[in-house]
Amino acid sequence: MEYQEAKEKFISTWGSLGSLWGINKAMAQIQALLFISTHPLSMEDIMEDLKISRGNTSMNLRQLMDWGIVTKVLISGERKEFFTTEKDVQELARTVAKERSRREIRPVIKVLEEVSTIKDDGTEKTKELIKQTKALNQLTQDLDTLMNKMVNQKQNWLTKSVLKLMT
Repeated sequence: MEYQEAKEKFISTWGSLGSLWGINKAMAQIQALLFISTHPLSMEDIMEDLKISRGNTSMNLRQLMDWGIVTKVLISGERKEFFTTEKDVQELARTVAKERSRREIRPVIKVLEEVSTIKDDGTEKTKELIKQTKALNQLTQDLDTLMNKMVNQKQNWLTKSVLKLMT
């Protein structure tokens, strides 16, 4: 397989995996392109390489920066903005895990806490709702705590955490 074919296949596959991170395909493809790039890329470079519109590129770069995955880079003598991404796979996984917790898990915990504290009117259905939402809330909090402990282990956190769980 030649470089261009391998590059396209990697970007396409990474884009498809984006939904597992909780991001869209274009966002994941932009991040993949930056991930394998040997130097920061301008918006125009990204648009040309991925054949996506300026608006799509701009919106997705902003979202990637909001996630903390992509950063702007100033290049002396250049008027264009350039972008790069975290190259350390472990650090990238930590960033994604932290952001998913903040965006997805913590809001669910908040809702479950609210729902599980409804007034107990003594009916069976109310008692069941309280019981099940409290149980789900506890499980969700435990999983969030576990994830936070894993991502706070700096060096090789993912590998070490998985190995600890397996033994």
